[in-house]
Amino acid sequence: MFQKVKKFAVLGAGNGGQAMAAYLGLQGYEVNLYNRSEERITAIKKSGAIKLHGVFSGFAKLAKITTNIEEALTGVEVIMIVTPAVAHKYLARIVSPHLEDNQIIVLNPGRTGGALEFRKTLHENNCQADVIISEAQTFIYASRVIGPAEAKIFGVKNKVALAAFPSIKTRKVIEKIRPVFPQFYPVENVLRTSLDNIGAIFHPTPTLLNMAWIETTGGSFSYYQDGISPSIAKILEKIDKERLEVAEALGVESSSAADWLRISYGVKGRNLYELLQNNEQYFALSAPENLKTRYIFEDVPMSLVPIASIAKMMGVETPTINMIISMANIVHEVDYRQLGRSVKSLGLEGLSVTNILNLVNKGYIENGNMLNKDSKILLNKFDNVIMDRLSDSFNNEGRIER
Repeated sequence: MFQKVKKFAVLGAGNGGQAMAAYLGLQGYEVNLYNRSEERITAIKKSGAIKLHGVFSGFAKLAKITTNIEEALTGVEVIMIVTPAVAHKYLARIVSPHLEDNQIIVLNPGRTGGALEFRKTLHENNCQADVIISEAQTFIYASRVIGPAEAKIFGVKNKVALAAFPSIKTRKVIEKIRPVFPQFYPVENVLRTSLDNIGAIFHPTPTLLNMAWIETTGGSFSYYQDGISPSIAKILEKIDKERLEVAEALGVESSSAADWLRISYGVKGRNLYELLQNNEQYFALSAPENLKTRYIFEDVPMSLVPIASIAKMMGVETPTINMIISMANIVHEVDYRQLGRSVKSLGLEGLSVTNILNLVNKGYIENGNMLNKDSKILLNKFDNVIMDRLSDSFNNEGRIER
C-alpha cells in the first residue's frame, strides 16, 4: 500500500538536482534543497523557487534552500541524492551525524556500488540512525540548468530500476516514492542496479574516442548522433558484453545496453548503433565542452573501475574495459584504478558469490556477521582532487544530465 511522503530533501543543486527539486515542488511536496557551495543556490535563495520548463512547467516554491546539511535533513522522510557518484562518499560522511531513524536515501543514480559504498561509509563514521539506502540504476530525467533559478526537463525515462540495501527493504522504498515517481520499479538487489549501469557503456568511451573533436570544437556536436559511429558502437557492444559477463558470474540477470534503450525510451533498432541514432530524447544532447567532464572523472572511477575490480575477483576477463581505464589514466594523469571504487571499498573483498548475495539480499554474510566494521577512514587524495573537478563541472551551467 502506497504511503504519502510529505517532505523531501534533494542534495545537489546541479542540472539534475534543480530539475528534481522543482518537479517535487510542483507536485505539492515540501522540499529542502541542499548544495555544498553557496554559488549554485544564490539565485534560488533570492527567488525562493525554481522555474521549471519542458516536460513539466511552472514556478516551484521550495521550503528551504541551504548549505547547512543538518538543516536540510531535519524532519524529511526521503533524501534524494542527485550528484555525480564521486560525491557520494563525501556526502555519506557529512550526513552521518544528522540522519534520523526511518529516513530513506535514494542515490540518483548509484553508478556501480553506490549503495554499498554509502552504507560502508556511514558505518565507518559511526552513524547510529536506522535508515534505508537505495540506488536508482540511472537518472530519471534528461535535464539541465538553463539560467539562474531555471531548469528544463527535456525527457523522462519510461522505467527506472531501483533496489535497496538489503533488498528485503526495496518494497518499502518503492511504496514511499512511487506515488510521485511511478517510473521506479523494483529489481532483485543493488548488484542489478549497479551492474546495469549504462553510463559505464555510453559515457567514457565515446568521450575518449572523440577527444580530438571535443578539444577542437569545444563539444559543439551531437554526442550520440555524431559522436557514436558504427565502429564506436561496436566497441561499446564489446564493453557491454564484458559487463554482462561480470553480472553472470555474480548470478545477476543484467540487461544489455540495447535492451535498456528499448525499455527506457521505447526506441526501436536492430543494434546498438541504430537504437542510439533513433533515440529522439538524445538529439539535443551535445558533447562535453572539454575532457574535464564527469563522463571521465565520474564514470571511470565510479563505474568502470569497480566493474573491472569485481571481474578480477570473479576471474572474468575485461580487456576492453581495462583499455578505456588506461586511456583515461593517461588523459587525466591520475591512477583511477587506485582512486576509484573497488571490491575492498565496497566491502566485497574476498567474499564468495553466496556471501555477496546474502549481503545484498539480507544484509548479512553467511556467518551472520554484518560487514563494514572497519575503522574510520580519513579523507584521501581522491576526495580533494575529485571535489575540485566536481566544482568546475557544476560551474558549467549549460551541461546536460544524461
